Amino acid sequence: MKINRILLLFVLSIFIYSCGSRKKVPGKSGSEREVVVQGDAKRHIPEGTSAPMGHAESVEQYIAMFGPIAQEEMQLYKIPASITLAQGILESGAGKGRLSRNANNHFGIKCHGWNGDKIYHDDDARQECFRKYNHPKYSYRDHSLFLAERRRYAELFELDIDDYKGWARGLKRAGYATDRKYPNKLIDLIERYQLYRFDEEVLGKPSGTYADVSDERANTTYIVKKGDTLYSIAKRYSTTVAELQRSNDLDGTTISIGQLLYIN
Repeated sequence: MKINRILLLFVLSIFIYSCGSRKKVPGKSGSEREVVVQGDAKRHIPEGTSAPMGHAESVEQYIAMFGPIAQEEMQLYKIPASITLAQGILESGAGKGRLSRNANNHFGIKCHGWNGDKIYHDDDARQECFRKYNHPKYSYRDHSLFLAERRRYAELFELDIDDYKGWARGLKRAGYATDRKYPNKLIDLIERYQLYRFDEEVLGKPSGTYADVSDERANTTYIVKKGDTLYSIAKRYSTTVAELQRSNDLDGTTISIGQLLYIN
């Protein structure tokens, strides 16, 4: 009797397992095929669907796509391609942001004096008006004109055209961005993805010009590690806490692990 009950339970368990819910999912040819889904334990990914792209891969793809456009703008308007690319990456989320996807607006330029198409997006206030372009290249051209035609950015064009650090800090001083870390974010992107190579190509510099000073560059930026303080970093680089604060637009002495600091 006990054996019969055990056998019955075994048969029931096999029956329950074989009766999982069935869903139709598209096959490669567009026809549907049936898969068994056991509750929510396994989620089916339709054939032909690729895995989501990682952030670094998205950035590299963005650079490959818009690097030549940034170089063309550099030739015409004397704005470092490295700066333009870094701004595009930062402000468009590497092309994944709503404004870039729905309006081809990669630099968040608003409608002031604009007679073209528009899109409304929450920014500093609700439903602000932003410019909408037919193609991203027109967003890049508008960005160049935005900087070249405004007097408050005039000092930037007196810098060396490959002085991306000067440009990054100058943009902040001129009021382009309110984020006090904006210059460091641009510099970090330029050096992490070696965007200065696009400036090299436009200027006809030999490949590796910047590589020869890699040690110097390494000594001008520092990634905060566990246990670091502004005082300990200043002592390590023979500078002062006040100088570190000035170079990095810091109001106090609070720093966080992974933060990029510029060492003057």
